[in-house]
Amino acid sequence: MYSELQAAELLRRAEIVPTPQRVEITCLLMGQRAHMSAEELYRLVNSGGRRVSKATVYNTLGLMSKKGIIREVIADPARVFYDPNTQPHHHFFDVTTGKLQDIDADMVQVSGLPPLPEGATLDGVEVIVRYKSAKAE
Repeated sequence: MYSELQAAELLRRAEIVPTPQRVEITCLLMGQRAHMSAEELYRLVNSGGRRVSKATVYNTLGLMSKKGIIREVIADPARVFYDPNTQPHHHFFDVTTGKLQDIDADMVQVSGLPPLPEGATLDGVEVIVRYKSAKAE
């Protein structure tokens, strides 16, 4: 469980004003410790009778991503996931179920990267392994 006090402090440290809506969104995302889309989070935050706008959810997630509290993972062109795990790691993406799972960074080795453009520095490498799960019979 992620408390409102923890969420407010996390937002303050990132220089984000901890409004009640932002605190609620942060509590849900960090408390779930799961990859969620903005739509999933929007439904979850409003399931308890609260009324938080879709724009507020999207804007809050964008701001949290920009400030480094969470990271965006684009595993599917139609859906962005928000990941509370900001440590270097990779992902499995089940295209059948839409489920995203972490892969420890040390489980994947990347070699043979092309040279970076002149003046560029490597910021990181993310690998997304897409697979289709067997259909339930």
